[in-house]
Amino acid sequence: MRVLKRRTPILRWILWAACLVFAAGWLLAASGDEEERPQALLLTVADAIGPATGDYIIRGIARAEREGAELMVLQLDTPGGLDSSMRDIVKAMLASDVPVVTYVHPAGARAASAGTYMLYGSHVAAMTPATNLGSATPVQMGGGGFPGMDDGGSRPSRGDDRGNGNDDATNGDDAQETDANGAEANDDEVEEEKPRRGDTAMERKVIEDAVAYIRGLAERFDRNADWAELTVREGVNLTAREALEENVIDFVADNLDDLLEQIHGHSVRMPWGERVLNTENIEVITVDPDWRTNLLAVITSPNIAYILMLIGIYGIIFELSNPGSIYPGVIGAISLVLAFYALQVMPVNYAGLALILLGLIFMVAEAFLPSFGVLGIGGIIAFITGSIILWDDPNLNISLPLVVGTALVVAVFSIWVLGRLFRLRRVKPTIGQDHMVGMVGEAREDFDRSGQVFVHSELWTAETTAPVERGQRVRVVAVDGMRLKVEPVAEESAGAARPAS
Repeated sequence: MRVLKRRTPILRWILWAACLVFAAGWLLAASGDEEERPQALLLTVADAIGPATGDYIIRGIARAEREGAELMVLQLDTPGGLDSSMRDIVKAMLASDVPVVTYVHPAGARAASAGTYMLYGSHVAAMTPATNLGSATPVQMGGGGFPGMDDGGSRPSRGDDRGNGNDDATNGDDAQETDANGAEANDDEVEEEKPRRGDTAMERKVIEDAVAYIRGLAERFDRNADWAELTVREGVNLTAREALEENVIDFVADNLDDLLEQIHGHSVRMPWGERVLNTENIEVITVDPDWRTNLLAVITSPNIAYILMLIGIYGIIFELSNPGSIYPGVIGAISLVLAFYALQVMPVNYAGLALILLGLIFMVAEAFLPSFGVLGIGGIIAFITGSIILWDDPNLNISLPLVVGTALVVAVFSIWVLGRLFRLRRVKPTIGQDHMVGMVGEAREDFDRSGQVFVHSELWTAETTAPVERGQRVRVVAVDGMRLKVEPVAEESAGAARPAS
């Protein structure tokens, strides 16, 4: 019995220890199951592709790699954007260790221009019904498109040419002559069927570069390279269903859950080889743009960057004109630094920037140089022209009303306000020693060299080079410390002189 009593506590401790081990194992298993649940990062872009969206997507890919996510989903709705930003995004996608799924969503969204390249550069390309992609023709820097294209950058379709009844009626004689000459008509038809190569050397360079780029993306992921070339040369578009049938995209899904369900088990080509996606019970983590992205989106807006640049320039000018004001200098310096950062990350036409600075210099010079308006008018013209051509991309055009309104405000500020400030600086002082020069006083005694005079309600010691009599009017010609230098005033000019007090 004694032995049993001694062993009972030991058995109880062993039982408690077994329970603790079992509970710990269960908790570890549960936590292990939670950690093994795959994750997907969801990024949303519903704007033009620019430096801010590029930074947002590239940092999203880096976060997905860092956290070991199963994939990254980019929900896209864009009219296009900067070629440089688009290429940075595509390069990050191709080098990513995490599969990137680009999903054009919601219904009514589009992946036009740069968005088409991003779809082709994604490991998985998907769209929602009632969306479209295409219009990937590169446009001329500075806007307006290439010759022979409409404002949208795409070439007019042959159907539109044939359907224009006015043109047919106007050119009826030419049509009859062409029909009479069968060989000439056949030559025109063959020429129409040729792919668009470009009319100028620059146009050919840009188009051929874009064609080679998008064909390379298509061949990497076994997508339709011929249609990719067609959308670059002709600016054509496809709906979601048509894109799926043409092997341009991989999936058509009604929503994100449908997409994740469809791509489960789908094999994608990664830099190191094939990878099978596992989206079963996947956890979707939404990654919203942070303060950095929002700030970058604000200051890289062409209109905002333009205004920041002007505020910075005029803040510095005002501080240099009025040293010690502090606030204009601080605000101007901060605005100028932000503007320079925006100019750094955006394609800037430096000829436009030089014209803006030249226009500002001309308008400031008009304030104190007698050019009879030549400098001012020239400055306004240079300022407006530089503002219009400042950005080397049609998607970054500054609002024309903003340019004209700003030019008028800048012109008024430069010519009138700065001119008034410079004129005020030339006004004769009303206090101090310089104010005394030219004043007329009265001699209080006779003196040949030094004596007392009453000027400005004060008694001064004065020196003169001509004899002065008591009560005679004298004019101050200089101030030397606490002594005045005076000269006698003739009676006929005394009345026109300034009073002594």
